[in-house]
Amino acid sequence: MTQVIVVIGAGSIGQAIVRRISAGKQVLLADLRQENADAAAKTLSDAGFNVTTTVVDVASRASVHSLVDAATKLGEVFGVIHAAGVSPSQASPETILKVDLYGTALVLEEFGNVIARGGSGVVIASQSGHRLPPLSSEQNAILATTPVEELLAVPMLQRDQIKDSLHAYQISKRGNSLRVMAEAVRWGKRGARVNTISPGIIITPLANDELKGPRGPGYRRMLEISVAGRAGTPDEVGTVGALLMGPDGAFITGSDFLMDGGVTAAYWFGDLAPK
Repeated sequence: MTQVIVVIGAGSIGQAIVRRISAGKQVLLADLRQENADAAAKTLSDAGFNVTTTVVDVASRASVHSLVDAATKLGEVFGVIHAAGVSPSQASPETILKVDLYGTALVLEEFGNVIARGGSGVVIASQSGHRLPPLSSEQNAILATTPVEELLAVPMLQRDQIKDSLHAYQISKRGNSLRVMAEAVRWGKRGARVNTISPGIIITPLANDELKGPRGPGYRRMLEISVAGRAGTPDEVGTVGALLMGPDGAFITGSDFLMDGGVTAAYWFGDLAPK
């Protein structure tokens, strides 16, 4: 049967991973905007990949379920790359929680019902999840295991608890890694794996929005002080994604991989530490 790799989010990180793992497989590329999916599909098709496209709204169960149906009609779902999301400069706290937190939980649940034995998934989270102070074990469990349709109603995610868009983003991304850890148990019962990558500042259109936005000076200082002294590239994330989704990563599941050039280390224990 044809092996299908589903890419949610037509940006450069998703493309970088899919290029590493999809030779000889069927790629289904989904994005909120058809024109974005089509543009990415042309780039991949011109490079020799077999690609079809569709539209998906990850904040809609009906839409995500339709994507699952489309994928299973093409073959067995052997890989899922979830790289869709919105940043603090792009959306309100409510939208960030719905897209980045609820949407990710929804994707993990829906594709966890159909992922093939030997298959794998990667969710793109963020270094921002590592900036949040430690949560209690009860809060961790809430983010990891609350039923998807109840998630946005939990008290810790209400407007009086979420300070601003950045806080919403941080807790969403922490929630992504916790959710993946819990879902790894369920995916494992199907013989499949799932992990999270938490990139730092990677040069993408989303990152460029941040660098030009109100938090731009802070982001540039992060890069200057980090061990790497620069932003990352989508290809570097692609290398980690390929490891996690390929045979060399067969012993890795339920894990989160922070790759930020040392920014988080500097935030907690170096020159970026809050005074």
